[in-house]
Amino acid sequence: MTDKRPLSAPAALGGAVAIGAMTAIQARINGVLGMRIDDGVLAGLISFAVGLAALAAVIPWFPAARRGASRLWTGIRRRTIPAWMLLGGACGAVTVSTQGVTAGVLGVSLFTVGVVAGQTLHGLVLDRIGFGPAGVVAVTPGRVLGGALALAAVGISLSGDVLATAPLWMLLLPFAAGVGIAWQAATNGRLAQRVGSPIAATLTSFIAGTVALLLASAVSVAVHGLPAALPSEPWLYLGGFLGFAYILLGAVIVGHSGVLLLGLGSVLGQLTCSVIIDLVWPAAAGPALWQIIAMVLVAGASVVVAVVPRRRRT
Repeated sequence: MTDKRPLSAPAALGGAVAIGAMTAIQARINGVLGMRIDDGVLAGLISFAVGLAALAAVIPWFPAARRGASRLWTGIRRRTIPAWMLLGGACGAVTVSTQGVTAGVLGVSLFTVGVVAGQTLHGLVLDRIGFGPAGVVAVTPGRVLGGALALAAVGISLSGDVLATAPLWMLLLPFAAGVGIAWQAATNGRLAQRVGSPIAATLTSFIAGTVALLLASAVSVAVHGLPAALPSEPWLYLGGFLGFAYILLGAVIVGHSGVLLLGLGSVLGQLTCSVIIDLVWPAAAGPALWQIIAMVLVAGASVVVAVVPRRRRT
């Protein structure tokens, strides 16, 4: 008999932390790949294409995913699924391209803080207008304070000598990526509700992102030319596998952990792993140690106060 017991809370939290850690490692891998081939957009295409291949190989083994993919195709063919629901992957393409352009230069900690800030603030807006699958979510003092702390973390990241060593546009890209991640999550959530399968919705996201990156890479190659040679180190091509792995892991454990625990655990893992990566492997224009610690603590606090509900006194 198959064991269908739910995961324990520590196991679910451990899985959520692992998702965040894999996200941080993916950012550094894609950042280094982008620097090695001198083309962050092409590095994003490689990462997305690898993740798409891995996901396509796994879907046939999941009956629910096969049924969801069938419903997805039927909805597209009958035009019962709006086109905007299929475009979540375009924001994912922006994220991996941003990793390829900035993470190798700025460091994973600064990149992660920018993403958390953009994701928190835009998530607040999308919840307020009811764009996500949960409908309209009220603006609470805790969520407003979380957004303010996220901006404070960005302010800390821009202090010191960071602006003197990296251009402003590069510092703003992680924030834009976080904005895109929030929109992508809401869009994919709506699509997953429609087709009844998070994995099928994720496949759509990977397909849309790969197509967008193919077009962007064609323009980039036309302007800058092809890289002289692709790196030979296999680890530089693991970013796509990590993206596939943490998306699949999230789909598996969210039913056991809930969205709140999954979100808190993944941010905890991402911020902690980002600090470790930058301490062991400093980036060229990364922030000072005190900035890394301060901005990560403030960014982590912004997520906690934004998502943990206040207890009312009886």
